[in-house]
Amino acid sequence: MGQAQGAADKEVSLQNIQELYRKFATECPSGNLHLHEFKRIFGVGSNSTEEESAYMENVFRSFDANKDGHIDFMEYVAAVHLVLRGKLEDKLKWSFKVYDRDGNGCLDRQEVRHLIKKTEKSRNHLLTFIKFCHRIFELVDMNKDSQISLEEFIEGAEKDPWVMDQLKLDIGPCDWFIEQQNKS
Repeated sequence: MGQAQGAADKEVSLQNIQELYRKFATECPSGNLHLHEFKRIFGVGSNSTEEESAYMENVFRSFDANKDGHIDFMEYVAAVHLVLRGKLEDKLKWSFKVYDRDGNGCLDRQEVRHLIKKTEKSRNHLLTFIKFCHRIFELVDMNKDSQISLEEFIEGAEKDPWVMDQLKLDIGPCDWFIEQQNKS
């Protein structure tokens, strides 16, 4: 999925940041990126499912660092930096934050089911949905409390390649960023 380290190797120059700011200012003259604009950027609209819409809302929430309901340019640059240049552990922390739908700091089985529903659309799984969820909990929930903490999430992803592949968040922002650069 999209968080392979190869994506992090893409260089973002000062010129790229300046161009990003120009486009941000053009698209968001108020200086803020609102949820409906964010969804539009990632192709989530009226034809999208409720699940896709909720997923993008969680992604948006994860980038809105000060929780004021919009993404300002500094939050936007931080998001672009994380996606394009961030360290694996930072990307895993971000993925966890997006998957933690209720924001309680742990993933429960329902949140992992949502994660699986999101990823299974783009893959052919040999495991059934329930076995798939059970396998993630078996490999990641170290203290067997039926919740996955951030520490368990990162540790599980780092030690097991299968788990890493399943838990990585992919919203295609690298492709979007490059596409935006080519529109200049």
